[in-house]
Amino acid sequence: MQRKHEQHERRLVRRGSVLLAVLVIVAMLSLGAYTFSEIMVTEAEGTAMFGRAVQARLFADSAIDLVLAVLATGATDVDLYHDPEQFQHYLVRDSDRARGRGYFAVVAPVETDTSAQSIRFGLIDESAKLNLNSLLSDSDADPDELRLRLMYLPNMTEEIADAILDWLDKDDEQRQFGAESDYYLTLDPPYEAKNGPMESLEELLLVAGVTPELLYGEDANRNGLLDPNEDDGDLSPPDDNADGILDLGWSAYLTVYSRESNLRADGSEKINLNTSDLAQLYDQIETEFGEETAKFVVAYRIYGAVAPEGQSQPGSEVSEQAEQQARQAAEQLGRSLFGGGRQQQVSRGGLDLSQGAKEKINSVFDLIGVEVQAEVNGQSTTLTSPWPDDPGQMQSYLPQLIDAFTTVAGPYREGRINVNQARKEVFRAGHDGRAGAVDRGIPSHRIERPTADRYNRNTIDDRMALHRRPDDFGAVARTGSVPDDSRQRVSSSGGGLL
Repeated sequence: MQRKHEQHERRLVRRGSVLLAVLVIVAMLSLGAYTFSEIMVTEAEGTAMFGRAVQARLFADSAIDLVLAVLATGATDVDLYHDPEQFQHYLVRDSDRARGRGYFAVVAPVETDTSAQSIRFGLIDESAKLNLNSLLSDSDADPDELRLRLMYLPNMTEEIADAILDWLDKDDEQRQFGAESDYYLTLDPPYEAKNGPMESLEELLLVAGVTPELLYGEDANRNGLLDPNEDDGDLSPPDDNADGILDLGWSAYLTVYSRESNLRADGSEKINLNTSDLAQLYDQIETEFGEETAKFVVAYRIYGAVAPEGQSQPGSEVSEQAEQQARQAAEQLGRSLFGGGRQQQVSRGGLDLSQGAKEKINSVFDLIGVEVQAEVNGQSTTLTSPWPDDPGQMQSYLPQLIDAFTTVAGPYREGRINVNQARKEVFRAGHDGRAGAVDRGIPSHRIERPTADRYNRNTIDDRMALHRRPDDFGAVARTGSVPDDSRQRVSSSGGGLL
């Protein structure tokens, strides 16, 4: 009887052990299932976040396609500098759900905002910067003058300025404070000076003395805006002085890409005022503007303007070598037109064109409000400019004058500075430090598209200096884009050089 009782108790103990084991197994399986579920939820959220990040990036990249389309069509109703209707909150994908919609915005910093916290909806014109590759375009420029131009940039030194010029020029002759290949070959790794045009702005980092801090300043992500980590001292990269002002570095002032169209608004070629073929120049101007205008312009090329007493002529004289070449071209033209080895007289409007051009026109403003003393039909004649120096009349004839004429050949002009967007330092570097012309030439408004009345703010001499730079957008622009949707909570940006 006692034995049966003991056996019964042992059975009860075994049953309790099995129940405990089952409970442990169920608990472990439940914990495993919970962990698996948590991992799957996390993975699902990560996948969704990754998908939204990809979408946000694609939304931002879509801005480049929009800008390319706008530039390709040449739309005149779009303000490339600031056009919120075109470039802000642009719908890319629509959806019934707010989260499913996609937008982008084309953004750029406002150059006049020293706090670097304002944005505009438009493009950044590379022509608003100083093109380093155009610095040496004037072969007669004084080396000290070229160095002085670069010295208008903040934090520039004479050593770095000359080193940049040495990097660009074609020779191995070291400037006063510069560096050539003999210095760069001592570095590890060694390399030679470029002695030619730069292919990218980052190439400046190879020039002696140039550092990333000088080139990019405090703008670590290069968005042109003062972000929290760029105004917190040494708390987080980059190093900054926490002064509430963004140091953009030289990247805000320099470029190697800028150029502008040298064609008319309708895409046809402009009339080159400095062509060596005076007969062709006369015929082109006569066809479009009439005989008197053609006679005046060609006479200006031959004789130059009558300089007011005590002043030099508006146009600059060409060198003796260039004058001789022009005369030779005129002689060749005469022989080609009339044959034979003896020079024949080529005339238009009573002007003897066979004597060649003595005067170079630097700007269309050289032709405004001046007189020319010329020999017409063998008699000394005073020719008056058909374009008077009157601000009221300028508003009507100046747009046509600028659209029709150019002073250089080719479909593009490189290196000129946009007077509507350039910073003051760029103006002074690009205009030989002419602070008077620069300060008076900068428009008081940056958001509005420039109009003809802007020319009334300057004297004729200042307008001549400023017109060597374009008044609207150049042919190369930089764009920055972001997904424009407060519900996305995904940070992404795009951009490019167009």
